[in-house]
Amino acid sequence: MAPGTWHLATDHWQLTYDYENDHAHKWEQSMAGDVRQFRVATNVHMGEGSSAGLLDAIQQFGATRVTVVTDPGVLGTGMVERLVAPAKAAGIAIDIDDTTKPNPRDVDSDTGAARVQEFGSTLLVAIGGGSPIDQAKAMACLVTNGGKAVEWGAHRPFDTDPLPLIVIPTTSGTGSEVTSVSVITDTSRMFKMTLGDPRMAPEIALVDPELTWTVPKGTTAATGMDALTHAIEAYTCVINNPVSDALALRAMRMIAGALVQVVDDGNDRVARREMMYASTIAGMAFGNADVAAVHCISEAIGGLYDTPHGIANSVFLPWVFEFNRSADPKRHADVAECLGVSRTGRSDDDVAAEGAQRLTDLGERIGIPRFSGLPGVDPKDFDRLAAASEENGSTPDNARPITKADYLAILQTAFAG
Repeated sequence: MAPGTWHLATDHWQLTYDYENDHAHKWEQSMAGDVRQFRVATNVHMGEGSSAGLLDAIQQFGATRVTVVTDPGVLGTGMVERLVAPAKAAGIAIDIDDTTKPNPRDVDSDTGAARVQEFGSTLLVAIGGGSPIDQAKAMACLVTNGGKAVEWGAHRPFDTDPLPLIVIPTTSGTGSEVTSVSVITDTSRMFKMTLGDPRMAPEIALVDPELTWTVPKGTTAATGMDALTHAIEAYTCVINNPVSDALALRAMRMIAGALVQVVDDGNDRVARREMMYASTIAGMAFGNADVAAVHCISEAIGGLYDTPHGIANSVFLPWVFEFNRSADPKRHADVAECLGVSRTGRSDDDVAAEGAQRLTDLGERIGIPRFSGLPGVDPKDFDRLAAASEENGSTPDNARPITKADYLAILQTAFAG
């Protein structure tokens, strides 16, 4: 399709998305306070055992050669082979690319796209957390559009539709299965860039809580806080909308009710299911609003130190929440209420302040490390990290205007805390 405005309609509502200048368009509208937009392009199949529908999903596209994008850890569990076995038995040729790093890289996306072309795949399948999904999104676009990932990292729309993509998330955190962006590390600058185009959204997502039953405790905690960050930033950023608000609030309540339980007992299947669904719901929310300063800092840190994204978000969520709460006490109090803070007879300021403390306590309760304890962190890098944070495209959408100096102060305070 040619660039322009997308419309999605049913008997009851219509969604509109202008992607030629998405970020600037949403910002302009948020300032005017008029039209807000919402869009979900992915066909989501949710439920225990839904991943068994992979063969049916592949056959919908008539594909006979398929590249599966994953990482060594997921591949080592045997999960990938189990999921693709029916497709192989049906005569579909499968190439498994397990080169994804914890923070997907431009060079791996470039070589992965070349590998897809060499194998002759007409469909991609991503199995794993947000990193394989994001790398697969980038690969799908590079195969049909050519060039290198760094050449497409300025939120420009692609010239040609990507290869179709089916995703199977294996962690409850990123929400990447329902978003139309891909965050890739530019290895020449050690900087996380964002590729964005509505056509990057996966065609189908098989959201199966069973695949999270064996996720380790530390990963469960970090990815759960990542999902919580998505919901909070979607709700408090300046380009929220009524639908994203509803989804974000629901996701926060689900996470507040399940995260501690699932970290304490990974065999709690009800809590696993709640966290998996909350992650997808939060993805729909921030995918149609935005993230904000927490992500700006965490992506800067991930680009420089290769810190896992969920860990970086978890570390900075309480600090940014404290910085932002004065800009919109009511919304921050709404968040605090979702986390279990009583609102009766109290001001929004007081409730929001307790919400910030609640986030700190939650991180400590589930074992989130301190900033000073992350591998490679050096205060000499803070000025560089603050500059990279300010450069992030989501900085303008933060609840409170934030500058390089503010980012630097947050980094310093978090390191000392």
